[in-house]
Amino acid sequence: MESALFQASIYLAAAVIAVPIATRLGLGSVLGYLLAGIIIGPGLHLVSHTDDLRHFAEFGVVMMLFIIGLELEPRALWDMRHRLIGLGGLQILLTMAAITAVVMGLGTAWGTALAAGMVFCLSSTAIVLQTLSEKGLMQTPGGRSAFSVLLTQDIAVIPMLILLPLLGAPLAATINPEGAIEPSGHGSAEHGMSLVAGLPGWAVALVTLGAVALIILAGIYGARPLFRHINSSHLPEMFTAVALLIVVGIAFLMGLVGLSPALGTFLAGVVLANSEFRHQLESDIEPFKGLLLGLFFITVGAGLNLADFLREPFVLIGITLGLILVKGAILYLLGGLFHLKGRDRMLFTLSLAQAGEFGFVLISFALQQNVMTEAFGQRLLMVVALSMLITPALFILYDKLSAKFEDKSEARPHDKIDREGPIILAGIGRFGQIVNRLVQSSGYKTVVIDHDMQTIELMRQFGVKGFFGDPTRPELLHAAGISKAKVLVAALDDPKATTKLVRFAKRIRPEIFIIARARDRTHVYELYQAGADKIVREMFDSSLRAGRYVLEQVGLTEYEAAIAEETFYHHDRETMRELATLWEPGTPPSQNPAYVKRARELEKDLETALFSALEAERHDAA
Repeated sequence: MESALFQASIYLAAAVIAVPIATRLGLGSVLGYLLAGIIIGPGLHLVSHTDDLRHFAEFGVVMMLFIIGLELEPRALWDMRHRLIGLGGLQILLTMAAITAVVMGLGTAWGTALAAGMVFCLSSTAIVLQTLSEKGLMQTPGGRSAFSVLLTQDIAVIPMLILLPLLGAPLAATINPEGAIEPSGHGSAEHGMSLVAGLPGWAVALVTLGAVALIILAGIYGARPLFRHINSSHLPEMFTAVALLIVVGIAFLMGLVGLSPALGTFLAGVVLANSEFRHQLESDIEPFKGLLLGLFFITVGAGLNLADFLREPFVLIGITLGLILVKGAILYLLGGLFHLKGRDRMLFTLSLAQAGEFGFVLISFALQQNVMTEAFGQRLLMVVALSMLITPALFILYDKLSAKFEDKSEARPHDKIDREGPIILAGIGRFGQIVNRLVQSSGYKTVVIDHDMQTIELMRQFGVKGFFGDPTRPELLHAAGISKAKVLVAALDDPKATTKLVRFAKRIRPEIFIIARARDRTHVYELYQAGADKIVREMFDSSLRAGRYVLEQVGLTEYEAAIAEETFYHHDRETMRELATLWEPGTPPSQNPAYVKRARELEKDLETALFSALEAERHDAA
């Protein structure tokens, strides 16, 4: 018991220390988990039996696929069919063929080479989706394409697991460098409980299809009655228990028929995507998913065998880099074939160039089925782990290179601006379009400029004329009439571009009135120093309105809530002006003692001001 608690303490302490440091350094949480595992495993030898723990930690991947399924309705999957079958299918087939050919060329039997192709054609769903979400890249064309390929790969695990036993013992021979044939040295492993052990191939296929059909039918006809029954108990913990039962039960069923538990839970998630209990399931599973995913990455790092690596480091690194180059070349070609450009094509290529966690599953299954030798399998395991370890570095490389790659919209020539107006609106996104509608509906002309061609074309469909171009470019501002305009509205999505625009406009035309959109308090200070006359925080006014509604519901009258809102508004504006003089560029406010001290004093002043305003109103009403 003490040993287990010690091991748990080591894993948790490593995560708590390493992950925040890696995140602050811009390396991402995934690399932090992997490094933490390397330190406590092969580095300091503080933990052992990582393989047993990894089987438990793989439930993090299972839960992640379940949550992804919950967010995808069957209709959404149908809409993605062209990318799932076309882009994802081609990636799997071409990569598998290329890897198989390369491995056979090195003197390996074709069955073993094909198994290696299956292992290496897969990418890391856990790392890629986690990193895309952290970096806010999931909704970009490159991110969506990467997700489509990952989804296809997870689905492809089913036929791969069915096909591997057909490549068994007779085919599992490799040729060593001296030319001698080495028979496989790994016997069949004990499977424990299994519904397919000893069955012929056609019977295994039928049982597999039956298990998938059972999951789908149970999700369609059994989920709602079950959740209504649980809901009637009015015990919140029962929802968590049911959510875990669904994930664990489906994983167990998939194990019985030799399939991927992640795929089974993904199917269940898709089936339940239309359920009214979908959001409850997500919130119950999310904490377990995050913790187990982190544990999974730690076990990958802790499970690396440095002795094997040090025995042939250059060979293993060379194989890993070769894998990334081969997959990257295929992905880059497919990205161009499916009309990905610039940084989206680069994101698609670099994010999927590694091997994935399902590779561990396929290698283990291939060893059990005598498809490859133990030595060959261990080498594959090391390459998979190394490629996963390199993946966060590939995302860092993407961050460095993305600025040098132009999007399709940026490759298009800027529109020629043939009109001037008293109001220049830079940015016509969800913020700028509201400003534009109000101003134009009031009878005033605006000159709209935006660097997003899709947004410009969308606005044109609704009768709003806009010009495509980068509003921070001097020639476009001059063409729009910056020398005569009265007002410039800087409403760009990119805070840095907004600050750059404000600073430039004030430098060439100091008397122009600039209204700027700010993302947060720090951006407010930057815009204040750049010379903006009025600064509007994105969420400030809507948050104030929400706060007023809260006050109305907890006892204040509508008028009293409005008084509190107005008092807060004016006090906050004065607070921002004063704190802007104390703000230091490059220094986080929390590390600026003078800023922190004055902010706390002003917060107390706010409480006093609100109390006084409400008391004065109640006294007048009496």
